[in-house]
Amino acid sequence: MADRQTDEDSLARRIAAARSADPARKDGAKRQENAGWQAASEFIGSMLAGAFIGWFFDRQMGTGPWGLIVMLLLGFVTGLYQSLRRQKKIDAQQRDRD
Repeated sequence: MADRQTDEDSLARRIAAARSADPARKDGAKRQENAGWQAASEFIGSMLAGAFIGWFFDRQMGTGPWGLIVMLLLGFVTGLYQSLRRQKKIDAQQRDRD
């Protein structure tokens, strides 16, 4: 009978520990998800800003699609650079925690 009581206490302690650790795990996952959404929105935003600026130049100067194409590519490169820079920062923070 004593073994059963010990097993139940052990199980109760493990359940309590798992429940107390669960919010911390969810917070970390939510933080990573937010960082991913922020990186994606910055990347898409830089491409859209470049496309808009290129379109505006084309309308004002009558250069055809070349301003749009060049600025869209420039927006892509800028978004890629920002994403890589953000990932380096996240990796450095992860190394500091470990």
